[in-house]
Amino acid sequence: MEPIVSIKDCNIYIDKHLVLKDVNFDINKGEFIYLIGKTGTGKSSLLKTLYGELEMTDGMGNVGEFNLRKLKRKQIPYLRRKLGIVFQDFQLLTDRSVSENLIFVMKATGWKDKNEMKIRIQEVLEKVDLGTKGFKMPHELSGGEQQRLAIARALINDPVLILADEPTGNLDPETSDNILKLLYDISQSGRSVLMATHDYVHMGKYGNRTLRCDAGVIIDSQIDMTTPLARPKQVQPEVQKEEPKPTEPSSEPTLGSLDADSAENKEDRPAN
Repeated sequence: MEPIVSIKDCNIYIDKHLVLKDVNFDINKGEFIYLIGKTGTGKSSLLKTLYGELEMTDGMGNVGEFNLRKLKRKQIPYLRRKLGIVFQDFQLLTDRSVSENLIFVMKATGWKDKNEMKIRIQEVLEKVDLGTKGFKMPHELSGGEQQRLAIARALINDPVLILADEPTGNLDPETSDNILKLLYDISQSGRSVLMATHDYVHMGKYGNRTLRCDAGVIIDSQIDMTTPLARPKQVQPEVQKEEPKPTEPSSEPTLGSLDADSAENKEDRPAN
């Protein structure tokens, strides 16, 4: 199966400063993957490379049918139509209603038929449990509902891949769990999800593959688990031969010692 994303031997730079080196990974259809690592280790830089914000100058990279090494500026909007991007701070239009936030994106990405737009808006709002809140303003929504609206916006153009940058960073634990479950359920419908997060508490519930940014490289848990070369070599301990222990003299008489004593007594005994 052809991967949705394929990155080979890629170096990622910000202002000629090397952030990540020798990046190699694939993302297949329907995968749910966590992008983890400490702050400043390159998570956001990787996401920006995937959606065309940072130029790829080394290696090879493909997102769908787009070659990131040959990506031209005029192609970036078309690349982003294949992606859904979810940000930590929601980035909603605060002066427009829920539905109008989605209409803005649809018009910007080429939608024209008003009836089709209306149907699609209702579909994505129902998918994120906001089906009855299209008329509300963003400030009338809770933090979790605002993030659900951001996810609905990401789903508008039926993307092959969703890039989520710390989507639960501003949410309480219960709401975070609900958002994670929503993103995981989306991946089960065939879309791939790559989610940058520090929320290690909830990670074990949904998905199990991680890309970890550490010391300028990306460590893929899938490779570590399945590729023998990635595992530490098992060294068989040498079997040491035991040296024979010296026999300690026993205080108890043995048959041999009794025979020897008898012989000595015979020699010492005077002849008759």
